[in-house]
Amino acid sequence: MDNLPQNLPEFLPGWVWLVGAGPGDVGLLTLHAAHALSQADVVVYDALVGDHILALAGPQVELEYAGKRGGKPSPRQPDISRRLVQLARDGKRVLRLKGGDPFVFGRGGEEALSLVEAGVPFRIVPGISAGVGGLAYAGIPLTHRTVNSAVTFLTGHDAAGTVPDTVDWDAVSKGSPVLVMYMALKHLDKISGKLLDAGRPETEPVALVANATLPEQHVVETTLARCVDDCAAAGLKPPAIIIVGDVVRLRDGLDWLGALNGRDLVWNPLNDKDQTLTG
Repeated sequence: MDNLPQNLPEFLPGWVWLVGAGPGDVGLLTLHAAHALSQADVVVYDALVGDHILALAGPQVELEYAGKRGGKPSPRQPDISRRLVQLARDGKRVLRLKGGDPFVFGRGGEEALSLVEAGVPFRIVPGISAGVGGLAYAGIPLTHRTVNSAVTFLTGHDAAGTVPDTVDWDAVSKGSPVLVMYMALKHLDKISGKLLDAGRPETEPVALVANATLPEQHVVETTLARCVDDCAAAGLKPPAIIIVGDVVRLRDGLDWLGALNGRDLVWNPLNDKDQTLTG
């Protein structure tokens, strides 16, 4: 970290930086994130921040775990926000490190508003969201000009841990050709049922990407009708990103990680070409 540009903003005592750590691969950290890790006094980190990222913290850094995992005892959000305020008022340089991007289903907005209310200065450092970076590592583009011109991002559970009843599933199903769902594995049976009931075809391609961007990344390609059974058969566990739509078919030609391991890539699967590109 000694070779970082010298014009990066100074991390001042009494400030909180809300920083996205990206989807997992340490190489996807931003320079701002790496700079914050080297300068912070305290890092308050989430469950999805790996040890290989925390290892970049300076020797002076105190690490505090504040992770949330479904079905397990977790810190309450108000308690986390109060802790950030307390540490900042103690004159610490506080790094709140969150998986992905802090403003994409990361509760970063809630924490930032708590800082505003307490009069604590803060900075937001975006990170690569798993719904973008994770799918890129799976070889699935969010958009492709012959397939879709719109994408919808959804969360698979609300604050109570149930399927969000604020989502108009009929409208989403009919209006968006590609759906990207966070934290939806637990309720995949209910969500897939809602999409099928809304008219999406049983044969529509679906991909489930677990541990995205990490060495243990696991991708299951399936269909809307079979996704629940195939997910169970594969033994997939959170964290996982789920994508529904025809862009999943492009993975046959774009699975660049698979190509590194010898997979033959289909040149243009959407046009049923018979050409292949050997990785």
